Amino acid sequence: MRKNVILFLVIFLIGLSTPSYSQFYEKPKRASVALEHGAHRLGRRTDAMMETWRNYGLGQFIHWGVYAIPGGQWNGKAYPGAAEWIRAWNEMPRDEYDQLYKQFNPKDFDAKKWARQAKEMGAKYMLITTKHHDGFCLWPSKYTDYTIENSPYKKDIVGDLVKAYTAEGIDVYLYFSIIDWNHPGYRSKIKSDDERPAYEEFKQFTRNQLVELLDMYPETKGLWFDGTWDKAWVEQAEFADELGKELRSMIPGLIIGSRFRADEKGNRHFDANGDMMGDYEQGWERKIPANIDVLNGNDWDCVMTIPENQWGYNSNWKGHVKSSNELLEMLIRCVSMDGNFVLNFGPDGLGNIRPEETERAADIGKWMKKNGEAIHDCGYAGLDEQNWGYFTKSRTSGKTYLLVTNVPVTGGLTVKVPKDKEIAKVYPLASPNQSLKLEKTGKYDYFVRLNEKNTDSIAVFVLEYKGDGESGSYDFQEPKI
Repeated sequence: MRKNVILFLVIFLIGLSTPSYSQFYEKPKRASVALEHGAHRLGRRTDAMMETWRNYGLGQFIHWGVYAIPGGQWNGKAYPGAAEWIRAWNEMPRDEYDQLYKQFNPKDFDAKKWARQAKEMGAKYMLITTKHHDGFCLWPSKYTDYTIENSPYKKDIVGDLVKAYTAEGIDVYLYFSIIDWNHPGYRSKIKSDDERPAYEEFKQFTRNQLVELLDMYPETKGLWFDGTWDKAWVEQAEFADELGKELRSMIPGLIIGSRFRADEKGNRHFDANGDMMGDYEQGWERKIPANIDVLNGNDWDCVMTIPENQWGYNSNWKGHVKSSNELLEMLIRCVSMDGNFVLNFGPDGLGNIRPEETERAADIGKWMKKNGEAIHDCGYAGLDEQNWGYFTKSRTSGKTYLLVTNVPVTGGLTVKVPKDKEIAKVYPLASPNQSLKLEKTGKYDYFVRLNEKNTDSIAVFVLEYKGDGESGSYDFQEPKI
């Protein structure tokens, strides 16, 4: 009996010492449900195009369309929701909204200016709303008259953005809403068999527009889908699955997230077996995971607004508006858990990016110019999160970074390292010759004394281990999937 108790304790203690990062990469055994339209791949994509996506760190989202004209207001009343949804408001006459495209003439729009601003901010990829729920197309689609070509502006906005951002070395992804309030065949749910022919026309229309977009803009690196929660679309598992395969065949390596389609059981994002459908998890909209363990080893990104919930232009931001440092901390937190952070911008009806967004972009860019190497090409460092901030690790140089978002009143940082590691030195990223004082407080614990307490900006330090050489590389290996 005593031997059994001792054996149990040994097994229990070994379990406690096992790194959680290794554990969550081991796919749990699931009851297998036979699926034709579930996940077609388990684990992460390992190709070069997906590796590029994984290394972006920071991206830009742009929500723009005719909804920028009312800007969340109509006849002296403020729409209480997100501005791009104003057509769904009972105070917004549908016929009046549907005529707004005749006023859409963004004379101040300058694609090159937007692209330069994104590059200076440090963005490596961008997403543009080619068509939101209202159905208005920012490209001259031949499948509908409800396009930019029939507005006073006339010029191809999507084409200009693709060209300008690509020229700046920023990869372009196209947002596309499955919901289309303008198309006569669109249904949120099919109430009777009599409605099926109209919805079949809508499905073909949707397919035609997506193929058209990839034909017109072959530089596209991926598609970002919205409005896929409708029951009518959820029921189209076979159609959506085949459409996804067709689109991928047009651009090898095309990246599509987890919200595009459902399986035949009606499951979105994750199929009936719990496996992700798509190339990365898109469930993190205006929220960030509590820790890396909940991600189950999946690639992921977070799309974030500056006000609490405004994507398209709203002339009157209310409530909490995130500061530049708040946004930087969100960016760092995402990268520290192997994710990307995508910041949203909502230009006005004339094509201007609002001053608050311009200010945030400039602040982030200023910080990124000094510290971007701790964000780009970086991810999880294999170290526990600390109350003073976060760790990231370069996938190229192997360097480990300490990003201090909350300076302790003690004037120093507590750092716990893996059992096979010993810290050689810690120094400011900007000053490699200024090593910080190290005080060992335990077998694997250190107190890193800061030279000065700076609370105005997020400080970045480099951690080097003994035996890793001048590169400061850390040989932590992600388990193979």
